[in-house]
Amino acid sequence: MKKSDTTAGFEWGGLLPEPTVIPDTAEVRRKYSEERAKRLASNRTDISDLTGELAHYLDDPYSVAVERAALNDEVDALVVGAGFGGLMTAARLKEAGLASVRVVDSAGDVGGTWYWNRYPGIMCDVESYIYLPLLEETGYIPTEKYASGSEIFEYSKQIARHYGLYPLALFHTTVKEVRWDADAARWVVRTDRGDAIRARYVAICKGIFNNPRLPGIPGLGSFKGRSFHSSRWDYAYTAGDITGGLTGLSDKRVGVVGTGATAVQVLPQVARHALATYLFQRTPSTVGPRNNRPTDASFAAGLEPGWQRRRMANFTEIISGRAQSTDLVDDGWTAFYGPLRRSLASFGQTPEEALAAKERLDLKQMEAIRARVDHVVKDPETAERLKPYYNYHCKRPAFHDDYLEAFNRSTVTLVDTDGQGIEEVLPDGVVAGGRKYELDCLIFATGFDYESNSILKGIEIKGRDGSSLSDKWNSGIATLHGMTSRGFPNLFILPGSNAQAALTVNFSHTIQEHAAHIGYIVREMESRGVRFFDVSRRAEQEWVQRIAAGVDRRPAEVCTPGRLTNEGQLDKRPIANANFPDAMGFFRVLSDWREDGTLSGLELNYGQDTVQGDASGTGSRATAEMPSA
Repeated sequence: MKKSDTTAGFEWGGLLPEPTVIPDTAEVRRKYSEERAKRLASNRTDISDLTGELAHYLDDPYSVAVERAALNDEVDALVVGAGFGGLMTAARLKEAGLASVRVVDSAGDVGGTWYWNRYPGIMCDVESYIYLPLLEETGYIPTEKYASGSEIFEYSKQIARHYGLYPLALFHTTVKEVRWDADAARWVVRTDRGDAIRARYVAICKGIFNNPRLPGIPGLGSFKGRSFHSSRWDYAYTAGDITGGLTGLSDKRVGVVGTGATAVQVLPQVARHALATYLFQRTPSTVGPRNNRPTDASFAAGLEPGWQRRRMANFTEIISGRAQSTDLVDDGWTAFYGPLRRSLASFGQTPEEALAAKERLDLKQMEAIRARVDHVVKDPETAERLKPYYNYHCKRPAFHDDYLEAFNRSTVTLVDTDGQGIEEVLPDGVVAGGRKYELDCLIFATGFDYESNSILKGIEIKGRDGSSLSDKWNSGIATLHGMTSRGFPNLFILPGSNAQAALTVNFSHTIQEHAAHIGYIVREMESRGVRFFDVSRRAEQEWVQRIAAGVDRRPAEVCTPGRLTNEGQLDKRPIANANFPDAMGFFRVLSDWREDGTLSGLELNYGQDTVQGDASGTGSRATAEMPSA
């Protein structure tokens, strides 16, 4: 491929070696377009409804449900989900003065993602000091810059103990219905264990990594060997634990499907022990160095009050493209986005110049990623197939120090499907690229159902007048601030991938801001003696319009298909399902709304009296029922 020197004038702050030349921009665009077209042509489908012969992929391998009597009681608030979102929301609800807050989860304990995902090698890919929530509140300091999954799971339990959440918690319990009782102004929550629980407030905090997804491969249920999803790791079969030691695979031929963040962590562990390991690749990931290290004692000793919030904000500001005088986190994420911001400031005098500057720095980063593959992987053909050809933002970057090195093992084979995926699953193996691979074990590191309504999956939510939230959202989400929706009083929904709120690389920061907002609203409801609140029609409409107006799909339209681009079918994702375009900007919107103090856009019911709100925050008392949704 023709090379051209287009790096002059750019500051390079990456942890990767700085490339001196990069490919000709026009040629790279053509290559990116070709790779995208291959994957669009594959017509990939995914399966998230794991029932029938696929139901075993949902089995809990970590704990067994204990028989108990069905509950018929009342609590102040019920939180569906006990992951970070549920734990933070429950914590803020208790801080808001609610005495009885119950968390309910289908898992056997708290932790959410970190309960289910216990695969060998798992750790967070965002710095622990900003990813683990409530560190100052609990007084905990992570042991490493990037904590292991086991440490994060244990810390989740510490949060639950700190806030006294265990006594009322229900585990191995799935919420099936949440129905508004207008006469009592209470939600009635029914579960698969026969419970009927009344709650004044309900928060849906199911998260986005709780519904395993499998590729829709013909014959998927026919495999006679051992198969499981990475979020249900079968240590009874593999032996070992989260740190490795998978001696049960020493005589096994193992296929790993997927190349995302999970597979990047799983492959080195499997490769150390399996007789033969096959990595089935549809699209290669960008894999930069992680450079993990233990927490320095002097760092922990020097932390001052408010340190975690400042560190979180500093990271998100940089990722959002805002210059900061100091990079507090200084990792692979900020090493790219910091120079990108400064480059845009230097070269982006017009929108066209800014776009060109961004493209050149993105290309430079990707060339450094590809050069790292050449440097680490010894076999040239394997190295070439591991090189990603798309813009850096198209897929969530991965960071690992051993993934690429694993392909130097004689027992590891990269099966590159050239964007097409596995063609067929057979009783004794799979077919890819027209060739059969005999396998004893098949591990699906294929992610989760990530679409917006997945956070409502399996729950029937019936609001005022019996309206269904899933029906309301079927053609597009409608909320105020991504958390409350008209017709569903005293109900909060923590957003998933697309929920009219905002996402950032550090999802814990997003959840923290949502939980704080929920806590504020509830505190105000309690202090003002409000019976229940709802969202005004005008406020919801204006928020939906604001989200739609901020959507710019052009960057994603050139991306290779994947989770972040709805598998290349952006036109099938309602424009209303987009996120607020700027995370820190969104957090400031919430903060300003709280500081205003008028509860703008909420309609407050005091019993017989109702304050009819609007999007400007004005309102008047009226002795009338609230208008229907």
